[in-house]
Amino acid sequence: MTLVPHHIQDLLPYQAGKPIEELRRELGLKKIVKLASNENPLGVSPLAQKAIKAAVKEVHRYPPSDGYGLRKALADQYDVKMNNVILGHGSEGIISVIMRTFLLDDEEAVTSQGSFITFDLQAQSRGIKLVQAPLKNYCIDLDNIASRINEKTKLIYLANPNNPTGTIFRVHQFLDFIKNVPSRALVILDEAYFEFARHDPTFPDSMQYRLDNVITLRTFSKSYGLAGIRLGYGFAHEELISNLMKVKLSFEPSSLAIAAGIAAMKDDNFLNETLKLNRMGLEFFAGLFDELGLQHLPSHTNFMTFVLDSEDHVNRLYNKLLHEGVIVRPLKAFGLPNCIRVSTGLMEENEFFAEKLRKVI
Repeated sequence: MTLVPHHIQDLLPYQAGKPIEELRRELGLKKIVKLASNENPLGVSPLAQKAIKAAVKEVHRYPPSDGYGLRKALADQYDVKMNNVILGHGSEGIISVIMRTFLLDDEEAVTSQGSFITFDLQAQSRGIKLVQAPLKNYCIDLDNIASRINEKTKLIYLANPNNPTGTIFRVHQFLDFIKNVPSRALVILDEAYFEFARHDPTFPDSMQYRLDNVITLRTFSKSYGLAGIRLGYGFAHEELISNLMKVKLSFEPSSLAIAAGIAAMKDDNFLNETLKLNRMGLEFFAGLFDELGLQHLPSHTNFMTFVLDSEDHVNRLYNKLLHEGVIVRPLKAFGLPNCIRVSTGLMEENEFFAEKLRKVI
């Protein structure tokens, strides 16, 4: 008899993008540019940095268990009640709480292939049956997902924009889809890249469609540069939130994360500079890939994915770029073995990537 359930034994752990220091140890390179993990190249919001330094003096105290200050700030900004807001250790942390709160062992989850891998891993870690619909032209196929909903479906996970493809589904597609979702099934709309997509009028901002069975997830990791703090938030009907609050860890997130989030929300200059730099990066990448004859996917995020003819080609290109000091992200783990994702960086980082890509392509 084994102490470890089979569904845990069979689980493959999440593999993050290769760290800079690891590559430096392996190859002894002086200059390394990491464009693998969709991090903010401008660093951290200055207002958030100041707030973190001030909050350090109180880290001997437990943070407020209800995250009052940040939940109140988010409620005010999005014109909802504080009882409609939850905080977590990144959006992944909230996904974990959702699964522990609402899923029974014989229920199922439905999502898309080629989407955010953490949801798949968390479903598998619970031993829950995960039903996946294939992508259609590298986009989430809502019609196919809707066709897979049955009497056992409890959770439906949709990343919009989608990671790792950067594509979105549109307002009319979402409105048609949601009509086919029974009220007993919960829809998780993961909008981690919301700030990068919200200016597109065809993007369905889920906060404009407040439905009792929809949970919106967002994060401070990308546009606000707080990936290392691990801070996410969600919006939902107060009955859903009240039950999630029973299950989440008591003092999550940390007092430093709460302080950073409150301050970051006020830093419009940092956010605007982030969005401006990202637009420039995406335009630069599109021009580069067109120049090299590489198929690339339209992006509503802070990264762009390009397509090669085989997994072998991806592996060779990835390794050649590593030896040139550029870290990008091959997407086999996401179910896209012939694709590479590259995050937008500072313009000099983007240009360094372009120089090395032209060299090894």
